[in-house]
Amino acid sequence: MNLAHATFPMASLYVGDLHPDITEGILYEKFSTAGPLLSLRLCRDATTRRSLGYAYVNFNNPTDAERALDTMNFDLLKGKAIRIMWSQRDPSLRKSGLGNVFIKNLDKNIDNKSLYDTFSAFGSILSCKVAVDDRGGPKGYGFIHFESEEIAKKAIEKVNGMLLNGKKVYVGKFIPRVEREKQLGEKAKMFTNVYVKNFKNDLSDNGLNEMFETFGKITSCVVMKTSDGVSKCFGFVAYDNPISAANAVNDMHGKEVNGQPLYVSRAQKKSERLREVKRQYEQLKSERYNQYQGVNLFIKNLDDSIDDDRIRKEFSQFGTITSAKVMMDDGRSKGFGFVCYTSSEEATKAVTEMNGRMIGTKPLYVALAQRKEDRKAYLASQYFHRYRMQQNITYGPPNLPYLLPTITHGSRFFNPINHIRAAPRWASAAPIRPNGTYAPIPTSPYRVTSRSSIPNNSIRNSVIARPITGQQTIVHSRPNSKYTANNPNSVNRPISVSVNNGGDSIPLNANTLASVTPQDQKQIIGERLFTFVGKIYPELAGKITGMLLEIDITELLNMIENHDSLRAKIEEALAVLQAHQQNKQTLVKD
Repeated sequence: MNLAHATFPMASLYVGDLHPDITEGILYEKFSTAGPLLSLRLCRDATTRRSLGYAYVNFNNPTDAERALDTMNFDLLKGKAIRIMWSQRDPSLRKSGLGNVFIKNLDKNIDNKSLYDTFSAFGSILSCKVAVDDRGGPKGYGFIHFESEEIAKKAIEKVNGMLLNGKKVYVGKFIPRVEREKQLGEKAKMFTNVYVKNFKNDLSDNGLNEMFETFGKITSCVVMKTSDGVSKCFGFVAYDNPISAANAVNDMHGKEVNGQPLYVSRAQKKSERLREVKRQYEQLKSERYNQYQGVNLFIKNLDDSIDDDRIRKEFSQFGTITSAKVMMDDGRSKGFGFVCYTSSEEATKAVTEMNGRMIGTKPLYVALAQRKEDRKAYLASQYFHRYRMQQNITYGPPNLPYLLPTITHGSRFFNPINHIRAAPRWASAAPIRPNGTYAPIPTSPYRVTSRSSIPNNSIRNSVIARPITGQQTIVHSRPNSKYTANNPNSVNRPISVSVNNGGDSIPLNANTLASVTPQDQKQIIGERLFTFVGKIYPELAGKITGMLLEIDITELLNMIENHDSLRAKIEEALAVLQAHQQNKQTLVKD
């Protein structure tokens, strides 16, 4: 039976372990050799737009997808082996653990491909992975997901206890973390090894043994020491039965010995301790957030001269302040701080009265403080909303002939072509038509043209961006829904922005742009960018400027102030344009 046709009619592949520099264009060039692609999506972080290290590739034909899986799995892309498997859209199938095998005590030389080749003899493998650390080194264990539970049992029976590369390996059924923690909790009640700390450094092994021998027979007892033989003031006591160990913990924990209270508990592995410390930290952080929710204010855009006393003085008129803090870095203000009140009414009044008020030389931004996770989620939703609005403006309604039907992805719906567009900051890879060819890259909403390319009867209806000298006014035309640029009798509403010497003498920042709409902000910034880009690449200034304007306004302002960063982005945009032209020429030749 053909696995692809039977189980995965969508012909969708998951591609993981991708190098951070892998782009949609590289993936398209790699997988299009196996057959025409239906769509391709490189998954990125919603906020930073950085690659998450995995992608989904959808083929028109399941046979092509199967060919790609068989011939390209574990191939090197930018020096890193990619891992391909069939895309499992049913989360219950992935989380059930059926057919999933855990293997440990692996030799360091065994990688994904070696493990796959070893276990593929037992049957079809859906996924195979060796766990690695942050540096890419193997951790000595891995996971293999077989097509069925019967194949997994057969592999466990044949390989468990065998030698692989000279090391005896353990192969067993994969146990989900929830069940492992449950089993660990049951084992915690039955322990024989006791951890003891907070005693004086003159206590020896024999002294520790005498202290705990009253509770039962001790099999081993040691005080941990440094390489110089100095006591670390903690040690371990192991009993021959769990009852003795439990009695020792209950009686000795907190007992004063030589004026110091002992800490006695069940000995834990490092991973257990880390999980426990993390759980306690998260619980403490959650309790503190709930305690101060609605009364803690976040304040930014602070003048450098404002300190804790000044901020307390300015905000004390609205109620009782329990704490006021300006965040510092090496004695210098970071430009933001926090003020905490005793009641939510006082905090709300302070936000209403102080937000936007000038303190020193800057207007304050005041809002209720949020957790980092909540703030990040909020910014991501705002970014996605702005992006969707921009998509509607740039591409128009999604009824173009090359757009594909909506595909179900878990509980969400997505259009594969839209996700291809959404992945890069600008269109580094053109959308793919169903026949496998590139669709035209949509132009930016900021259209910049040269005067020589505009007919005389439509000059007044076009957006013209060019270097400006002397004191004058730039007039941008903004056509409305009633009139179009093709109509010589059309009427447009001009937006006038006074500039001097190309606008270079006027600082562009959040304060100077606060009084205009987001669309007009893009227009103003676009004029400044066009002037700069035109000095480097006059013929491509319009296209490069339009691409740069896809970047967030805050980052654009930073780039304008830092010309090195702006030049780097210009070179990146130029590389994208050149790559697109090469792909276009290749498709024309084919």
